Amino acid sequence: MLYLVASCLALLLGPLFYRYFTSGSGLHKGLDGFIFVSLGGLVLIHILPELLEHGGLLSLLFVMLGLWGPTASEKVFHRWSNMTHNLTLVLGIGGLLLHTITDGGAMVLAQQQDASPLLALGVVLHRLPVGLAIWWLLKPQVGNRWAAVVIAAMMVLTGVGYFAGGQLLQHLSLDNTVYLQAFVTGSILHVVLHQPHGQSEHDTKGKYQYQAGIGSLLGVGLLVLLLTLDSGAHSHHHHDHSTDQLFYWLTSIAPILLLAYACASLRFVFGIRPNTSTLSSLWLQRLAGPEALIITLFLLGPAMTLIQAGALLGLGALLSYWQIQPVQPHKNIPAQSIQFGFVHLVDRSAPWIIFCLILANLIGHPSVPLNHPLLQLALLTMVFIPSRFCNLAGAVLAVALANSGWSNLAVLFALIAAPIVNRAQLMSITWLQRAILVACLASVLLIAHSVNIQWQPWIHLPESINLIALGMVALLFAGSLLRVGPRGVMKRLMLDKVKISHHHDSHHHH
Repeated sequence: MLYLVASCLALLLGPLFYRYFTSGSGLHKGLDGFIFVSLGGLVLIHILPELLEHGGLLSLLFVMLGLWGPTASEKVFHRWSNMTHNLTLVLGIGGLLLHTITDGGAMVLAQQQDASPLLALGVVLHRLPVGLAIWWLLKPQVGNRWAAVVIAAMMVLTGVGYFAGGQLLQHLSLDNTVYLQAFVTGSILHVVLHQPHGQSEHDTKGKYQYQAGIGSLLGVGLLVLLLTLDSGAHSHHHHDHSTDQLFYWLTSIAPILLLAYACASLRFVFGIRPNTSTLSSLWLQRLAGPEALIITLFLLGPAMTLIQAGALLGLGALLSYWQIQPVQPHKNIPAQSIQFGFVHLVDRSAPWIIFCLILANLIGHPSVPLNHPLLQLALLTMVFIPSRFCNLAGAVLAVALANSGWSNLAVLFALIAAPIVNRAQLMSITWLQRAILVACLASVLLIAHSVNIQWQPWIHLPESINLIALGMVALLFAGSLLRVGPRGVMKRLMLDKVKISHHHDSHHHH
């Protein structure tokens, strides 16, 4: 009973925190960053892998429908865009209400003699961002009264789940409602990403990004705590692609990533800079860095590095001969080499590196039936086309996919194609040049397949060094988050015409 009371009190803390944090524009941005990271992170790192485990690849399709369906509807039916957003909001809130029943059931499980108290603590703690999110989403739209009604309903449904027993929970289990929960999960992501008041009216010049960064760092801290508690409470279950797998990737990549940033600073000293007028140098930096080769060398081995370097040099020479300019040029390049490698490049690469690790944790999941190399190549192509991967992110994605058991062809394709196979770059060349580019990529993959190229880590560092390096990378990424804010980070992952925080034609008065 104590767990039930604690979970309800955690929900009530949400409105209280909201009232305090919205007393100023800076605090409002901090709250936005906290909700954006904590709720979005829970969905991407914790909920989506569970959906994949129970529903397979089809569950991702329902997530995408929930995420992009409202956006597509708003574009087709401009006059009803506000209604579409409100309907999505109702679906997201409905999903959170449904989830509260299972939270109540989790409280019962946590009270069993053989259960870990960490399970109950995790449920109670994750109710804090949920309560905050409910008030953050509803109050500006429908006012205090209806937001309070939803909070009260969540408390009642938590009690229903707590006292209903196993029969009701069995009908609401993830196995029985996986696709409904996948669609609702996508709706929640849509609402969080496109929250109309997520961008403060008083922050047109981004002067509150620091406060947004502080809020997002607090969200990261809560997210890490929740995932750690969940991992501890379920330590007797082993999942290949759980948060433990994600943590392993982070620790193994961190020291090599620091070395790559140092390499970028060094090549800046020797004149290999983004503001050069030499086209071949620009393509070298766009495709290889050459700091991306450092990641491949240490984590995938010399054989993979040689093929990657040879293929990228060939492609760079070909594009330079065609007089093609790389898209997404660097802006505001610093004068100091250290600042270039450990600030400028971190700001550009950090969002993509985090995205790649989360992506690999999803598409590399054992429940996703993508064992055939051609299916893997097709999926990677669909990911690369609308994106603008940097070379470091492509190397990190390749390492994560290699550790997930993907084919060597897919790993090489990520290494070579990620920085160049995107819509913006492909639109800058002719159809004939595209065909030649595809033929070159296919030739490299066929040669690698014929010689049966294998990946093998070149070096294994002690765990203590990996953990220290992970702490240093975390500080670098935290600094980037403070500089650009959480929504600024997300904008770097989006296409030019996509806005993270768009305003619907709503006439609610705050």
